[in-house]
Amino acid sequence: MAFGRSSRVKQRPVEPVTLKILVAGGFGVGKTTAVGAVSEIRPLRTEERLSEAGRPVDDLAGVESKTTTTVAMDFGRITLREDLVLYLFGTPGQDRFWFLWDELAQGSLGAVVLADTRRLEDCFAAVDYFERRRIPFTVAVNTFEGAERFPTQTVRAALDLDPEVPLLVCDARDRSSVRDVLVAVVEHALERAARAREPVAT
Repeated sequence: MAFGRSSRVKQRPVEPVTLKILVAGGFGVGKTTAVGAVSEIRPLRTEERLSEAGRPVDDLAGVESKTTTTVAMDFGRITLREDLVLYLFGTPGQDRFWFLWDELAQGSLGAVVLADTRRLEDCFAAVDYFERRRIPFTVAVNTFEGAERFPTQTVRAALDLDPEVPLLVCDARDRSSVRDVLVAVVEHALERAARAREPVAT
């Protein structure tokens, strides 16, 4: 009599691959909201109330209702598949906290740069940062209520993005929308890594 082994052998639990993704962009662009919307754990936040002393430094044009700001980082986690977990690190947006970026960027697979079309220039520094360090990134235009909508090609041209850089439109409040952005940056980073491993034709 033959016995099938599959009925007696227990499946080993899958050990997931964990990847680090940064969520960056200008002040008030929705980084904390995006991490909170998609995280399957209670996100870690390091927010402080905006003070009168900081108002001359922090440009609130377009985000006048904002009352808090991230001073270190946001942290969250999302399981994309049984074998793939992303750890999300939201960076602070103001210039005076950029000294933290180098530490947060260590070991990251890639990054999401959130953009607000009302203050598009605020994400230039993040785009430059990841380009200079050759960290794969995706740009996600956050759709704020009342903000003018522009074709993605117009935004791409304004940011002077390389053709290979994915550019998506998202709602930082919506879990599925943010998840799609994260999938895009993982795919982009893995594709770029695969191209780098290809032998050079002679």
